[in-house]
Amino acid sequence: MSLTPHWNSNRKKVRQIKKKPFNRRNQYDGDTWRVFRIMSELVDGFEIMSEIGPAVTIFGSARTSPKNPYYHKARELAFKLAKKGYSIITGGGSGIMEAANRGAQEAGGCSVGLNIDLPMEQVVNAYVNVPVGFRYFFVRKIMFIKYASAALIMPGGMGTMDECFEVVTLIQTEKIRKIPVILVGREYWQGLLDWMQKRMIKYGMLDKAEFSIFKIMDDPDAIIKEIRKKSPIQLPGKENF
Repeated sequence: MSLTPHWNSNRKKVRQIKKKPFNRRNQYDGDTWRVFRIMSELVDGFEIMSEIGPAVTIFGSARTSPKNPYYHKARELAFKLAKKGYSIITGGGSGIMEAANRGAQEAGGCSVGLNIDLPMEQVVNAYVNVPVGFRYFFVRKIMFIKYASAALIMPGGMGTMDECFEVVTLIQTEKIRKIPVILVGREYWQGLLDWMQKRMIKYGMLDKAEFSIFKIMDDPDAIIKEIRKKSPIQLPGKENF
């Protein structure tokens, strides 16, 4: 096969496509700048969150209507926790997050919203008085857990499940100290726990002792009592890791 340039019938040289020379630096330029952005989110988050004192992180669905009983329960829990001196941390959005921030604000407490930049444009709810913005989910997750004296898991979907198992896994693997993790709403969560017992324990994927990492509870006063017993107000969450 001839490697000489092809000539058409009009004797005009066919233009050859020139490949851009490979430059290893070009390959990593985007990642380099991404690292700096991640660093800036971590630094900003640490500076702001380290000042909030002992806090309780409340997870739950953004899709929860203000008419939903769990909206009212999240609001009540946050109100009572704020009155006891805990800051309230949420994802800063609507639904359960709004309810928790609302309760904290109504109690005159510190109401933190860790908002995430999403394609559907999540907006910080009106009850946040300490807003912190993030582009990266994993950086946001660090802030949820590092400063939490306890984690309340209200009913929610995929995101809430992810956050719930993130906390439980960190405790299970001893990457953070054992903080209270409470699934709020037996009616909502019991089916999941039944499945875990029937499948995960049966197949050896989970040990029965690991169920002690979390509890299912309903009564707000009992939940607050559990948090204060296991994670006293004198222990700020920054000791987690």
